[in-house]
Amino acid sequence: MAKLSIIIPAYNEGATIHRILEKVLAVELIGGIEKEIVIVNDCSRDNTIEAVNLFISEHNLESIRLVSHEVNKGKGAALHTGIAQATGDYLVIQDADLEYDPAEYNLLLKPVLDGFADVVYGSRFMGGNPHRILFFWHSIGNKMLTMASNMFTNLNLTDMETCYKLFRTEMIQNLNLRETRFGFEPEVTAKVARIPNIRIYEIGISYYGRTFEEGKKISWKDGFRAIYCILKYNIFDKTTFRK
Repeated sequence: MAKLSIIIPAYNEGATIHRILEKVLAVELIGGIEKEIVIVNDCSRDNTIEAVNLFISEHNLESIRLVSHEVNKGKGAALHTGIAQATGDYLVIQDADLEYDPAEYNLLLKPVLDGFADVVYGSRFMGGNPHRILFFWHSIGNKMLTMASNMFTNLNLTDMETCYKLFRTEMIQNLNLRETRFGFEPEVTAKVARIPNIRIYEIGISYYGRTFEEGKKISWKDGFRAIYCILKYNIFDKTTFRK
């Protein structure tokens, strides 16, 4: 039976991580696909570890694994750890906050299961699903970064920076991923785009964004890093696969 690995990087998400885990467990995947949940605690300073262990013990689950970094390495590094740990046929990235709805995994899976796609991006900027209204300049920044990425990859994505990306696991495990923080998105997009005969799809998803007071962590500095990564991995460093 096929399996979906759900990779959840977590940093100081003790207050809400049980809620996202409840949502992930509640999802019934199409095609009878099983779930594997890999949580990577990136040296949180709050009670994230305790909250996850309590959730696992209360639900008597073997499908959830908790991996911890002894020092804070960044979201990209947490994703590298989770990707390496994945044993599923497919892999999806899930933030530990409540901005993205796990009930929409099936939207991402369908083009792959139907034999059309190898990679599926969930776009916050297309479709008729709910989107929380928040920051004007963030939305402009996202669109500009996506356009800059598209110019080099020759893709026509609408949301390169989205969290929801679904891959065939073997494919992403073979990529030579280096970015340890928020540069993961432009790097993985550049490297996926170079895979011969790759089939990339995009589908509209919901977005329940957070304010900074509610815990949002990305800043304008990460935007400049994204520009650097777009240039680096599309022009200067075209290494795609692990050696």
